[in-house]
Amino acid sequence: MTFAELILSVVTLQRAGELVVSRFNTRRLLARGATEVAPGHYPLIVAVHAAWLVSLWVFGRNQPANNIALVGYLILQGVRFWVIRTLGSRWTTRIIILPERRLVSEGPYRYLSHPNYAVVAGEIALLPPALSLPLLAVVFTILNAVVLAIRIRSENRALAASRETIVRGA
Repeated sequence: MTFAELILSVVTLQRAGELVVSRFNTRRLLARGATEVAPGHYPLIVAVHAAWLVSLWVFGRNQPANNIALVGYLILQGVRFWVIRTLGSRWTTRIIILPERRLVSEGPYRYLSHPNYAVVAGEIALLPPALSLPLLAVVFTILNAVVLAIRIRSENRALAASRETIVRGA
């Protein structure tokens, strides 16, 4: 196994584990009365992320590692863990709104409205160069920016409506 294959194996297992956690949290939230908002764009997000990972496996599994980019990527994993830990059972890969619950404003949410998306953007930009694939970083950064624009707009609308409900006490 090459070092690049080891990196990609860990990333793949991490992503698979996150999908399991997300699915578990989504089911629990929906059972508590939460609703999913704007699910139509979710397959596009999955497609971009799956294509990114498959592309890394196809083109990067025998590439030398760029340690500087790899360290940057690893630092982002600490921030990713911070985001997931802060949200706890509310962390999911979908837009799930739990009625009458205040928005999380602790942890990384003190500094950014959408820290998870910042982490994902950084990961997509850093892991390809960590595997000597700068062109993949450019292509998938652009694709990710397009899906994030759709996602963030949908999520902000849903969060604004949720805030209004909390303020009005409805």
